[in-house]
Amino acid sequence: MHVNTANMRRFLPLIFCLLALYLAACGGDSNTTNTTTKATADKQVFHHAISGISDIATFDPALAGDGPSTSAIGMVFSGLVQLNNRLQVYGQLAQSWEQSPDGLTWTFKLKPNLTFSDGSPLTSEDVVWSIDRAFDPALKSTTAPFYLGLIKDGDKRSNGKVTTLINDSLFAPDPTTVKIVITQKAPYFLQALTYTSSWVVEKKLVDKYGNQKFMDHLTEGGGAGPWIVASYTHGTQITFVPNPHYTGQKPQLGKVIFFFYKDAPTTFKAYQVGQTDDAPVPTANIESAKALPQKQLHITPALTIGYYTMNYLVKPFDNIKVRQAFALSIDKEKIAHNIRKDTVFATNHIIPQGQLGYNTQLLGPAGVTSTRGDAQKAKQLFAEGLKEEGMTPSSLPKLTFTVATNGSPDAKNEFQAVQQMWKAVLGVDVTLNDLDFNQRNQYLGTAQGNSNGPIMWQSGWGADYPDPQDWLDLFLDNQNGGNGLNYAHNKSANVSSQLQTQELIKQADTTLNQQQRIQLYNKAEQQLVNDVAWLPISQSNTLIVRKPCLVGFVDNAQGIWPPDDWGNIYISTDPLCAKS
Repeated sequence: MHVNTANMRRFLPLIFCLLALYLAACGGDSNTTNTTTKATADKQVFHHAISGISDIATFDPALAGDGPSTSAIGMVFSGLVQLNNRLQVYGQLAQSWEQSPDGLTWTFKLKPNLTFSDGSPLTSEDVVWSIDRAFDPALKSTTAPFYLGLIKDGDKRSNGKVTTLINDSLFAPDPTTVKIVITQKAPYFLQALTYTSSWVVEKKLVDKYGNQKFMDHLTEGGGAGPWIVASYTHGTQITFVPNPHYTGQKPQLGKVIFFFYKDAPTTFKAYQVGQTDDAPVPTANIESAKALPQKQLHITPALTIGYYTMNYLVKPFDNIKVRQAFALSIDKEKIAHNIRKDTVFATNHIIPQGQLGYNTQLLGPAGVTSTRGDAQKAKQLFAEGLKEEGMTPSSLPKLTFTVATNGSPDAKNEFQAVQQMWKAVLGVDVTLNDLDFNQRNQYLGTAQGNSNGPIMWQSGWGADYPDPQDWLDLFLDNQNGGNGLNYAHNKSANVSSQLQTQELIKQADTTLNQQQRIQLYNKAEQQLVNDVAWLPISQSNTLIVRKPCLVGFVDNAQGIWPPDDWGNIYISTDPLCAKS
């Protein structure tokens, strides 16, 4: 998820927690310290806070592109495969799968006796119909073509050139077998299927009410997840109760209620007075959250990286030493601790901590291991780089750093601090260009192939799914502006090395051996960091408070609730719990 673009495909709650710069999802670590007994059945109600919105955007799996929507959808719907709380792919509707020798056909065997929440049988025909529906041009899904773009002829289906993918790339040869044909072998295809776009929707409900209205009738059925909608008051709350026909581990809770709050401070206040069982923690309330009894504050790394970058087509940033000098001038620890108050932690990584492919041996630019930078090496590299370019500090062009603070004091303080670091270490004046969020996005969209475009800018990336491909492949994206820094498309002295790095990523994308694949991604990431393709600054922490009476939650870096985990979650007799 490229969080500096207008099409933010996933995890909108990132915005609600740390809007301006690197946006943090709302989660925490596992709640395993409560030893009190389980409360009575009438107390098994989880009051869950949704912060920063008045309602979810959609209940349709094929349309979801934000965190609150996917959270609600995950209660009701399910797919062939999903992620567990360790962010590993497991079979949800599928009990097994295999890949053809050429890597282009995936065959899934469904679990026996699957049903929708109304008791109707769920078969392979429902699976392929749902995936085909996601590509229906009438639906105008922006997420299905992205997450399911590997499916053969998916692009033709979404632009109306073919009327169906069923018996073209989607097959249901018998009631328990699903076959999907893709355009190239891709080990990350299973990861992409964990997103809601491919999840199964009950056809008869859509036939009865239509694509737009079926979501208002989810009390009648619609999905095969662990919960059903008991009531939905738009703008106020959604109430879920257990699905009596769920074939997985059944929930212990009797009810889950999603409450909508307008902003994070309001949500935190609601938590403090006992109206909710959980809440995101605004930066201003971190100390209050830490002071709560029984360790109610939960902190865990999120799969979100905040970074800066520089346009390879603008001198002197076509010189690797100059790029390294700007990177090593920054003390990331000061930003994380003094400005961001430890809501983030300093990093040199592109692939974040907490997911497949994280490289514990990664070095920063020019082999520097510290996240505090190296001022002396920065000065040396800067002088050498300018000499190679035939430039002096006085002959530098006006350097503009494009940002979007969105009124955030933390973001403003960070950018000003970095501005001062570049001045103090390199003697360079950098002008801040603080734009409206959408204006900034539009401006950065002009960077690719443009030597007169943006020079330096801040951005962020959040995982669509926890696979290295989702982090490194964007540097190969030369069709829709994903490679705005113009990596490997420039005239710098090491451009041949950049091209080799691109080839490493391409090779990794199609390597089926997992160990070899990760080694290739790690090698490519190390080169990208050394080239300062990205200048990673920090990885977000997720901060959430949760009542001690909630037992069994195992939080993760992507903030998801795996369906069968509900079988381990219950309300205890601990008196610190939300009031009905």
